Amino acid sequence: MTNPNKPWLKSYPEGVPHSIGESSYTSLVDMFEESFASYPNRNACEYLGKFMTYAELDQQSKYFAAYLQTLGMEPGTRVAIMLPNVMQFQIAMMGALRAGCVVVNVNPLYTARELEYQLKDSGALALIILENFAHVYQKIAHQVSVKYVVVTSLGEFIGAKGKVVDLVVRHVKKVVPAWDIPGSIRFKEALRLGASTHFVKPNIALDDIAFLQYTGGTTGVSKGAVLLHRNILANAKQIEVWLEPGLKGKQIDQLVFLCPLPLYHIFALTACAVFGARMGGLLIMVPNPRDIPGFIKLLKTHPGIHIFPGVNTLFNALIHRPEFSKIKLPNLLVTIGGGMAMQKVVADEWQRLTGIPIAEGYGLSETSPVACVNTPLIQSFTGHVGLPVPGTDVAILDEQDKELPLGQSGEIAIRGPQVMTQYWNMPDETRNAFTADSYFKSGDIGVMDEHGYVKIIDRKKDMIIVSGFKVYPNEVEEVLSLMPGVLECAVIGTPDEDTGESVKAFIVKDHEGLSEEQVQAYCKQQLTNYKRPKQIVFRTELPKTNVGKILRRELRDEVKRLS
Repeated sequence: MTNPNKPWLKSYPEGVPHSIGESSYTSLVDMFEESFASYPNRNACEYLGKFMTYAELDQQSKYFAAYLQTLGMEPGTRVAIMLPNVMQFQIAMMGALRAGCVVVNVNPLYTARELEYQLKDSGALALIILENFAHVYQKIAHQVSVKYVVVTSLGEFIGAKGKVVDLVVRHVKKVVPAWDIPGSIRFKEALRLGASTHFVKPNIALDDIAFLQYTGGTTGVSKGAVLLHRNILANAKQIEVWLEPGLKGKQIDQLVFLCPLPLYHIFALTACAVFGARMGGLLIMVPNPRDIPGFIKLLKTHPGIHIFPGVNTLFNALIHRPEFSKIKLPNLLVTIGGGMAMQKVVADEWQRLTGIPIAEGYGLSETSPVACVNTPLIQSFTGHVGLPVPGTDVAILDEQDKELPLGQSGEIAIRGPQVMTQYWNMPDETRNAFTADSYFKSGDIGVMDEHGYVKIIDRKKDMIIVSGFKVYPNEVEEVLSLMPGVLECAVIGTPDEDTGESVKAFIVKDHEGLSEEQVQAYCKQQLTNYKRPKQIVFRTELPKTNVGKILRRELRDEVKRLS
């Protein structure tokens, strides 16, 4: 199944290669160490006004790698990182990779149930966690294989100001519930122990696993996409050559990346943390992008931003704040929209306010993530997700995995050096995810035009996208079905102005006493925020097929009719 014409190649901007070739690096560590050596005095990241240079990041990540070695962590050992956008994320991520370990990114907002599943499935032996969430781990600590826990705080790395930050977080805002994890140590103590020992650099190869990046599954079971060093390196190179035409002729001493998206998410991980380091860039970390007034204040103090990745809901929240119209970003080169569908009205208003169009892209955890993206040379919002990046083949398939003619809609399938090798410990899921000639089936429905531009039409099956995060109805339904008082349930996605979509649950009661408040309280315990139903509707029955399967489609159609 190969498109002999590859129509997208004719649409490439001048100077963009058709492929990227074999990596010149032996691993991600090789790439990081080149940047450490090339840009020692440059600032690598900034967090709450505190900067860390590449030389400091080199030293601290090496200390962390050495610390992991003191614990007997062999190459290939899984290390889970459950942190928001703080400097410790970069140190721990790079340090774990330097020790030859596999990084398991964990959403810090996971409930105990979700965290337990991911830690068990990955077999992580170490966990680096923010103190705000330590109580969640404590609930399931005795049920998982984790032996070593490193705890940190929001202010641990920013000196005197950090002490104030931690004081406020712990005692004023009271967002650090009491916790007690025997044997755990603080992050700085781990670095001190690492500094007192000798780091032995292991042999790390392109085909070694770098990340287990967990994603949803059509069955509702979270799956670990196995991403090799070569996969992430390939995607960083693809982003680099794709961005090059936008940088041509511009005198830029250092690229400045804004990072409002969580680094544990594949979009920010590759496009900011990895690619930023590759370019010797400065990463501006946004600890809480939901705090829009605080975010706008940060933008006021960082007018030099060049690269601004985000999702539709974030751009929408910013443009609806009157104070955002006063923000000047004179150096902004490209705004990248990903994670969820961009709305034209949002993109057009963004361009009116900033002068820069939003270049929408498309990808998945399984593709490291970028598969398609608009060129930075676009003059306005296009409504499509651009062209396949260099070295990437995209095909549109029918239900029998046969390639469809251009202009016909079907499932988007991707083949390229950035595509994962397999799902962790899931051979059947892996087999089902690939065609006979190694195309990864995305589960998304799209169409390609005669010029090679790809447009996303809809999501296959019933996936819901809340603020860029995938929610699978099966998982939410499984949780709801375990609640006393619930006889039957069905979950669908409905349009939402704030989050793109929100979760709506239909429930048939087992007894009349069940209330909406009880269901919400139960979901708060069992599901992370974006997976919780925003609307709950009680019904006497649910529409079903002749064999008893609940018809979500009819529920969606009903909601449309009533809206």
